[in-house]
Amino acid sequence: MIFWMKQVTIHEAKTHLSRLIQDVLRGDEVVIARGSTPVVRLVALPGARPRRQPGVFEGMTYWMAEDFDEPLDDFKASGEVTGAAVGASNS
Repeated sequence: MIFWMKQVTIHEAKTHLSRLIQDVLRGDEVVIARGSTPVVRLVALPGARPRRQPGVFEGMTYWMAEDFDEPLDDFKASGEVTGAAVGASNS
């Protein structure tokens, strides 16, 4: 799963290589570019990422709206998108 994709120049990659490696191990995607042209992708080798630990968020509190699973106003009962959701005028 990719959490975040960032593009850096070769100079930035050389300067911040340790941080970029940590980012990749955390799940981010790093693309290294020559100027503005992407040339390589920094990836973690299989097995290099730390194993996920079940229960990491156990006991943490979170807030969820009471109506989080209610249908959105932009959708009709049939699941069709209304004009407001696709940018059409309602006139």
